[in-house]
Amino acid sequence: MTRFRTLAFLLAPCILLPALASLPQVPPSEKPTTPPATTDAKTVPTTPPPTAHPLEKPDLEAFFDGIVPLQLERSDVAGATVLVMKDGQVLLKKGYGYSDLKKKQPVDPDTTMFRLASISKLFTWVSVMQLAEQGKLDIDADVNTYLDFQIAPAFGKPITLRNLMTHTGGFEEVLHDIIMTDPKIAPTLRDFLIRNQPVRMYPPGEIPAYSNYGVGLAGYIVQRVSAEPFEQYVSEHIFIPLNMKHSSFNQPMTAELAPSVSDGYHADTEKPAIGFEIFNPAPAGGVSSSAGDMGRFAMALLNGGELDGHRILKPETRDLMWTPQFQASKDLPPLCMGFYQTWRNNLHYIGHNGDLIAFHSMFEMEPKEKLVFFVSYNSAGSGSQTRPEILDDFTDRYFPAYTRPAFQTFPIQELKQIEGHYMVTRRADSTKTAIGNPSGQSVAKVDKEGVLTIDPAKDLRGHSRKWRPIGKDIWQQEDEQTRVFAIRDASGKIIRLAIDFAGIQLQRVPWYENKTFVGFSAAFSVVVLLFVVIASLVRLGRRLFFGSRPALKPQPGTLWLTIGPRLAAFAWFIVGIWLVALMVALANQEIPPFRTLERYFSLISWFTGIAIFFSIFALGSGVLIWRRADLRFISQLKFSLVALACVFLSWYSIHWNLLGPIHRF
Repeated sequence: MTRFRTLAFLLAPCILLPALASLPQVPPSEKPTTPPATTDAKTVPTTPPPTAHPLEKPDLEAFFDGIVPLQLERSDVAGATVLVMKDGQVLLKKGYGYSDLKKKQPVDPDTTMFRLASISKLFTWVSVMQLAEQGKLDIDADVNTYLDFQIAPAFGKPITLRNLMTHTGGFEEVLHDIIMTDPKIAPTLRDFLIRNQPVRMYPPGEIPAYSNYGVGLAGYIVQRVSAEPFEQYVSEHIFIPLNMKHSSFNQPMTAELAPSVSDGYHADTEKPAIGFEIFNPAPAGGVSSSAGDMGRFAMALLNGGELDGHRILKPETRDLMWTPQFQASKDLPPLCMGFYQTWRNNLHYIGHNGDLIAFHSMFEMEPKEKLVFFVSYNSAGSGSQTRPEILDDFTDRYFPAYTRPAFQTFPIQELKQIEGHYMVTRRADSTKTAIGNPSGQSVAKVDKEGVLTIDPAKDLRGHSRKWRPIGKDIWQQEDEQTRVFAIRDASGKIIRLAIDFAGIQLQRVPWYENKTFVGFSAAFSVVVLLFVVIASLVRLGRRLFFGSRPALKPQPGTLWLTIGPRLAAFAWFIVGIWLVALMVALANQEIPPFRTLERYFSLISWFTGIAIFFSIFALGSGVLIWRRADLRFISQLKFSLVALACVFLSWYSIHWNLLGPIHRF
């Protein structure tokens, strides 16, 4: 789960195919053949690669003792836990900072349990494959086969566990009830899944859209088929066999293990601890574990599913789970069955990241090197910079060998085909959070030198990332290793962009959803209606305070706005007030107050309905006014501009669900 803070999490969108290795080939464009690409020799590095440092305990400890305390200080993080293993040997296992700032309790890498968020998914998928080994689950069967409620039909195709495992179930994002701290109001897994079933946006197996709900569904299937509560199943079939004594899916934690759980802190650690974050659905993000325990889990996986004589998977099952299932391009890291790859310096890490509000974690294995890398931080400030920085710096220090492909030159007209506005495929289109979709768009542009930028993508220094082509439709960052691949439809038009994380893509938006068009139109509409409100209040004030004076009369050929357009303007003004009030109410909230949100959404929905009703009269006035030959053009234009503003805001509110069910977000 991606990190969120209040409105950004709630009102902005923000993070894979059936078996076989790659996305189906995109049909070639019917346009004339592109002239051959040429290599830009000047961009090929000529300096020799740096020498690898010895991957040994003294050097590792010096490296981490240098970088981790710096990260904790710079990002205001209370504590971290780190593990590095090679060939089954622990090279570094260390805690930094505090698990409890108030008590000054240091992090113990063997016993301090960090909340690992989406790393939980790996335990869920191992559980699914255990049951598949026993013949109790068919990962290619309709999931409705195993449920006591039904996933609504769509696209004429059922969703399978393989789809869920590769985040291609096609579900939109749901945020309702996802994080809370009060266990008294936390729903059961079944209740959460029934209450928050998402709309299906894409046909299963075609477009990746990372989904916590889909993983929760798989966890519930494990619970149903095994006849054991999910938390108990994972404990008895993974944690206990692997002797993972400080690992649990219980939310809140059991009394026995509660003292071992690290507190989670705000971005400002001067504030009190956030509290135990209860994540729903638990199979997607509910696990707590220690660095030592995650090392045991990693070694079992690297050993083909067995550790110390206890087997949790057959070797062939482990191999299947690590086999690429979706790869938009051979030049991008693939998503496997629940695991995904991260590439750096010719290493192909496989694992998962995890994010709550306060905890940010990374669990990576490199099968060829028999390497394990695990790190977790316990404060909100650690998410965006510290985690990617530490893996990159570690890899560059100990495995620096890398030859960047040569940049190539293509006709600028071809390169500019990538330009446009894009939205991430992991989003909601039918819920209240869709209101943030325009602001969450990315804008791709290519300059005259053929350099691609995708606003707002920034590097760790806060600079805009710049990509250049290294092949047909494949771009690489100028001074880094991240890549972008342009996906074309049958006509040759670029419709999506694939990135280094295979669980999502960027999808081109139609012109009427373009944030530039929407933003300008919204600003214009607000200004027009604000003038109407101000003018009406001024006239009302004159009547109230200067009622004895002669009333102002319009000039010949001039007509003041009638009651319908003015009531529409006031209604939209009230909708805007409630939206601002919602933002203010959430400004300092890190845990979303879901019940409060429902109350705000209820008021907003009612006033939006009233505003749309009066907008009908504004539209009628704006059309009929042109039949009045006795009126000046400025009066006719005034009525039409107000009508146009009301029509746009009505469309905007309906299209992005300001009007609609209050519990869907």
